[in-house]
Amino acid sequence: MSSPGQNAERGPRRTPALKALQSIESSRLFQGAVISIILLSALTIGAKTYDLPPLLERSLPALDTAITLFFLVEILLRFAACPRKHRFLLNGWNLFDTVIVLGSLVPLENADAVLIGRLLRVFRVLRLVSVVPELRLLINALLKAIPRMGYIALLMFVIFYIYGAVGALFFAPVNEVLWGDISIAMLTLFRVATFEDWTDVMYETMAVYPLSWLFYLSFIFLTAFVFLNMMVGTILEVMTEEHNARSQRAAHDERQQLADQLARLEAKLDSLQRSPGDREGA
Repeated sequence: MSSPGQNAERGPRRTPALKALQSIESSRLFQGAVISIILLSALTIGAKTYDLPPLLERSLPALDTAITLFFLVEILLRFAACPRKHRFLLNGWNLFDTVIVLGSLVPLENADAVLIGRLLRVFRVLRLVSVVPELRLLINALLKAIPRMGYIALLMFVIFYIYGAVGALFFAPVNEVLWGDISIAMLTLFRVATFEDWTDVMYETMAVYPLSWLFYLSFIFLTAFVFLNMMVGTILEVMTEEHNARSQRAAHDERQQLADQLARLEAKLDSLQRSPGDREGA
């Protein structure tokens, strides 16, 4: 009967070659080279929008071919370094990069669409977030806070709609450009909420409706103070949850490491205790 340790060894083994590939793929030098090539690819796309000297214009296709080959080698290296290759494309970044690289290999007469798609690889710089735990915490908190923030945004839309309808009804005769219909009125209210020359809009309506300042101040109070603080509070709450979860995971990993070390020490001690008996029996 096989032991649990033997069953664990039947999983994906990290051979010396696999360890070497993973070390290269995760090294700072390799990641820096990838980011540099991505930025170079972005520069070549921007360079095509200018009138370039003939020599530089002729060298761009060769440079693009070299960049494409580099991306192909990079994706193959990442695939070879993946211990579970059948799960490689289940990762969103891996799937995106693979599609972009394969699209770059297709010979097209007009490859601008492919070049624009390859420009999206610049967003792979976000992988650097995994190096800094604090940044990873912020990104995770922001992504998890989006669903909760959606309800706040829905409530804000209701407030914008109500105030926009009131503004269109009362202030359209004052300024048709700013208050002509409810959609334009909501756009004007967004300008008010961002404090972009909102006093000019208010003084214009106050010339006809002296008490219209109540309309603006109440709207600003709801949007700029109440809803904004609700957004911030939601993000802070999720950040606190993420921080607590990370602390719990770190504590669990530390306990697991201690348990593994203790198991190895016990196994070594057991083997040392049985060695003298084995030698005597021999």
